[in-house]
Order: sequence, then structure tokens, then C-alpha cells
Amino acid sequence: MTCAPERGRAWVACAAALAAAWAGAAHALDVDVVGLFAGKAVVRIDGGAPRTLSAGQTTPEGVRLVRADSGEAEFEIAGRRQVMGLGRGRFGGATGGQAASVTLYPDGSGHFITDALINGRSVRVLVDTGATTVAMSSREAGRMGLDVRGGPRVNMSTANGVVAARATKLDTVQLGPITLHNVEAVVHDGDSPSIVLVGMSVLNRLDMKREGGQLVLTQRY
Repeated sequence: MTCAPERGRAWVACAAALAAAWAGAAHALDVDVVGLFAGKAVVRIDGGAPRTLSAGQTTPEGVRLVRADSGEAEFEIAGRRQVMGLGRGRFGGATGGQAASVTLYPDGSGHFITDALINGRSVRVLVDTGATTVAMSSREAGRMGLDVRGGPRVNMSTANGVVAARATKLDTVQLGPITLHNVEAVVHDGDSPSIVLVGMSVLNRLDMKREGGQLVLTQRY
């Protein structure tokens, strides 16, 4: 968008619109999902009042609801697709020259549990600084279509003792606007862990900062 050099009301209006566009581009939206229904989602944007969006609807801030059901909603924010669940985290977008970042909020037990995309598949994850890599059960790997039968065998120390697993690489791991490629992971035999653990193979590539009770993750590379 550009403004012609002529002065007058038209130029002033154009300049104001351009300034507003710049301000909007520089602002990272904070979107919190507080309600989910078939084809609708209730969201707070930047801490404002809850509002209900229907699939296909876009807010004045540029948040578009792509789809929704009772379990999750997919949004398009600042040109990026993000899948969010009810009460599982709040995502801050990143724009312009800012590094991609995500803000997570603890659950009632103080754990940071949120939604992620692994190889494009939606999955619930737990941020775990005690885990060396991304770790998941063979059942979860099967649900996501991961074939790890050719992966090297490894033994992993867990809270329940040493368990057999297979090592693999994930094409992509996405947390909100953060996208990491070629991420080390292990798939445990059996049904444990009950939730996918996001360990240091992801967290070592992010800056982590605690702000009050929140956890801010910012992509470094």
C-alpha cells in the first residue's frame, strides 16, 4: 500500500490507513480458545471479551476460523494454520521480523499441555524438560502413520524403569507458529507414555522463558 504525494484529506486518510496497517503487522495476536462446538469456536483475542466465530469467519484482527468441532479448532492467523484445543494453551502469533514464538499456560497441575502438529497430524503433547527427545507410544505412532520398524533399537530410562524403544526422525514438529524440521524422536513399545512428550530435541532449538506462570517458547533456528 502506498500513498500519492498530494496533500489534503485523501492523503491524510491514506497515511492513517497505512499507519494502521503497519501497527497491525507489528502486533502479535494472542488467541485463547474458550469454547468449541461443531462448526463454531469461542475465542478471546488479546484478552478481550469472548466472541463466537463460525467456520470461514474472519475477525477484524485477521483471525480466521477454518474448522471446528467439539475437540479442536483450526485457525489461520497471520498466514499460518494453527490447531488449538479447548483449555490446552494459548498461542501468540509472530509477524514481520519477529522470531516465531508461542506462549503456553499451565493446567491445574502446573503441566504445560497443548496441541501440536507432528508430520501434519494433530496431537496433544506435554512439554517435558526431563525427556531427551520427543517420545511417544507405539499406539500413538501408529495413529499418526509413523512406521518405525526399521529404526534402531534403543533402551530408554523412564519413571517406570528401562523400556525398549525405536529411534526415528520426525519431518516436522509444529507448536503454534513454530515449525521445526528433522526432529529426533523415540517410539516406546506399548501404550506408554500416555501423552506425547516434547523433550530436549525440540526444546534445545528454542529459547524458553518463564513469565509468571506462563512459558514462552521462541524459535532460535
